[in-house]
Amino acid sequence: MFASNPFAEISGSVPPAVMQAYVVAMIVLVAAGTLFDVIHKGSARYFFENWRKTQRKGLKPVETGELVSIAVKTGVVDVLTSGEFCNPRRRLAHLLTMYGFVTYVATTAIMIFAYPSAATPAPAILPQLWWLGGLMVCAGGYWFWFFIRVDVAAEGQSPLRVMHADLFILSLLASVTLGLAWAGSGGGAGVLFGLYILATTVLFGSVPWSKFAHMFFKPAAAFEKRVSEANGSAENLPTQTRDDPEQRERHSMELLKNAPMNMGLGIKREAPRHY
Repeated sequence: MFASNPFAEISGSVPPAVMQAYVVAMIVLVAAGTLFDVIHKGSARYFFENWRKTQRKGLKPVETGELVSIAVKTGVVDVLTSGEFCNPRRRLAHLLTMYGFVTYVATTAIMIFAYPSAATPAPAILPQLWWLGGLMVCAGGYWFWFFIRVDVAAEGQSPLRVMHADLFILSLLASVTLGLAWAGSGGGAGVLFGLYILATTVLFGSVPWSKFAHMFFKPAAAFEKRVSEANGSAENLPTQTRDDPEQRERHSMELLKNAPMNMGLGIKREAPRHY
């Protein structure tokens, strides 16, 4: 089961060309949905306006070499290792879901396009990676859904409470779970396969209304934040130092203007339970 290509086994009922056309259609839906999201919400316009504002208010220029270094650091820390998460449990769940999803989608595309039928058997490593990626998505996604969500972990809400913002994670979990269940049951063009296709279509077709497009926006936002810290504008926020008299005077509490930076960190005795 773990070494066989489930998409090749169903090729007798669903022609490979149909499966390939479906994958292409999902890619088009993601691209079109992201573009619509950018235009509708004005994300690109906000980013470039904020970028110009950051450059205008910067206290020092950022040279090309430093920009390259910031871009590399953004890719390694903020993208590849999800360094923006303070909660280690949330970070681990995110990494499991992210790398699992990338592995799952990549192996799905390879098996459908390169090994579409039983006449061209796929190397055993591909379906094994497909299963591994799917199980990683389930591990990270269900862990987040039932134990880490802030309204569940910190506010005592029911794990079954569903909001509009949950569309992405729920459709992702439904798609991957049904896909694994379909493959584990032997494949075939039955009810499980139909539900799997339906959930996958919702996942990739709901980009304008879900958080799917955030994976494209977050690296740009993280890069802009690091540049603003490097040029001294710091997004017009106080920096994490009181050595600068101007920043010290901006503190809202007179008592804390000359306080040491580590004052008041007793709150960290309690583990963070937020996103």
